[in-house]
Amino acid sequence: MNLEWHWPWAGAIGLVAAIVLIAAWLLASSRQQSKTPQIPVFDLGEDLNTEHVSERFRQWRMLGRLAVVVLAVSLLVSLVSVSRPSMVDEADERASSRDIVLCLDVSPSMLSYDHEVLASYQRLISNFKGERIGLSLFNSTSRTLFPLTDDYQLASGQLQNASDILASISSQDKIDKTDPRTLQKFSDLIDGTQNRKDQTSLIGDGLVSCAAMLPGFTYGKTKRSQDGADKTSIVLATDNFSGKSTYTLSSALDLTHKAGIVVDGLYAGPASSENDASTIEMQRDITSHGGSYFSVHSGKPIESLVQTIEKRKNRDEEKVRKAALVDAPGWWTLALALLVALWISLAWRLKR
Repeated sequence: MNLEWHWPWAGAIGLVAAIVLIAAWLLASSRQQSKTPQIPVFDLGEDLNTEHVSERFRQWRMLGRLAVVVLAVSLLVSLVSVSRPSMVDEADERASSRDIVLCLDVSPSMLSYDHEVLASYQRLISNFKGERIGLSLFNSTSRTLFPLTDDYQLASGQLQNASDILASISSQDKIDKTDPRTLQKFSDLIDGTQNRKDQTSLIGDGLVSCAAMLPGFTYGKTKRSQDGADKTSIVLATDNFSGKSTYTLSSALDLTHKAGIVVDGLYAGPASSENDASTIEMQRDITSHGGSYFSVHSGKPIESLVQTIEKRKNRDEEKVRKAALVDAPGWWTLALALLVALWISLAWRLKR
């Protein structure tokens, strides 16, 4: 652990004040000596100028100088203590993991893109180290494919299986050629995502359901983490074709923002709809709530998304690192106590 100074300015101010006081004292002493008349004086010291007395006098002067040096060093160590030497609490540092939920729209209009999005998710988690990830599928209702976990092998296997199933029904031609067993697998995969009749692609409701997978989130009552670091995030993949949901995308983003959850948007609809008013509104809603927006039709959306998450992770870890600074006076306090004890013993010896 590296030593840091919590209040370096306090030590600097104390040092400057000490230098000013010492300089003022030396100046006043020199002026007083210059005003003292230089006339011959006969005192007892000359009568006691024997070898024994001279030796004791040299010893007294040496002890006096040593006492001044010890006092000066004590002052410097005191200034170090005032600066509050601190270290990072490693236990708190290790507790600063992130939770990321992958939130996927599996409505009929998204089926031709879902397998590509899942493949993108696999590339995304291959860059993770230590984060917990989960995957939720939604249409009119939502279901958890796998909960928050740091078992990347399990997550990758689930993503690959879902991607293979969705790739087999990504077009009408493939659906016509699909065997009943694969269709059953598809039915099992999306089971629980369409429990509301005559409703489809409820994006706002799906986002809130994804947020509910994250610790500390409750419907309608949310609270940002105390250290101010956004340790939770959601990657929302949708084509933005939404039905009449309980929560609009904007109101769902309000809830996640209050809870300190960052939502990054991945547009996976037709390229021809990228400039539609609804798509532009989706982009504006996500970015205005602190998230990033990407399109699967752009150059390297997953690489850009990874970089965004990594930057946010580094920034949040820096916040946690600063919040985990604890005072570590340690040897400085012991050194100051020993120096004071030494100075007291020297002062007592000089007094004798």
